[in-house]
Amino acid sequence: MLVIKRRDNGNWEPPGGVLELDETPQEGVVREVLEETGIHVEVEQLTGVYKNMARGIVALVFRCKPSGGEERPTSEATAVEWLTPDKIKNNMGEVYAIRLLDALEANIPHTRSHDGKNLSPNQSGQTKNN
Repeated sequence: MLVIKRRDNGNWEPPGGVLELDETPQEGVVREVLEETGIHVEVEQLTGVYKNMARGIVALVFRCKPSGGEERPTSEATAVEWLTPDKIKNNMGEVYAIRLLDALEANIPHTRSHDGKNLSPNQSGQTKNN
């Protein structure tokens, strides 16, 4: 799975960002992934909706397939890597790792909430759908 090491905080996270006013969620995904990784993607499916309860931010997560480009560091990422699920579990914080792991599940999309670091109670199971 494609992840970035963020330049601002050093954390491994999936690429992402804020939508422009004139773009669809799918267009925003394509733009953000390219800007942060150098990889062109095609959006396949919504895999989850995640709300940071402390900040009121809702993140939509999509499964994509690469269609070109080459991973490279960017102004937002010091590193871009393809990680296995085990490396995701070991190198990422819970609220970001679950977004990627949920995308591997057949029973999607997932809906989860968190406080910015930890999933809300009763949502820590990898395959639990809420």
